Amino acid sequence: MVNQTDQYCAKCGGRQPGAAAPSQPIDPLAGITPRTASILCYIPGVGWIASVIVLAADKFRNNKTVRFHAFQGLYLFVAWLIVEWVLSPIFREIHEPFFRIDKALHLLILFVWVFMIIKTSHEERYSLPIIGQLAERSAAEH
Repeated sequence: MVNQTDQYCAKCGGRQPGAAAPSQPIDPLAGITPRTASILCYIPGVGWIASVIVLAADKFRNNKTVRFHAFQGLYLFVAWLIVEWVLSPIFREIHEPFFRIDKALHLLILFVWVFMIIKTSHEERYSLPIIGQLAERSAAEH
């Protein structure tokens, strides 16, 4: 009996039974749960990479919760960039030695990243002010 997955010898044309089935493409996100993907989006400094991967992945395309966390993590990173690239240079020029608002904002964003990792690890969907609303709208647009 000839099987669809049988292969044949190039020299003699004989059937080679037991040949492996055609291989399926390997999914690098196969072992990642939605909870883990959501947590990875909040890793300080590099969570934006996980957010972009999650948003581009077919696996999480229809999971609104994971997409929400990916967008919120991405927008939180944008807030950090605004502080780093816009506010910090301004406050460096002022030379205020005791209290710099940009340093306080960096600490606040770091705290929010850690807070969101904890909330997400408990599978709680917490929407941050302003950023959360943007993430809700972005996740709803499919």
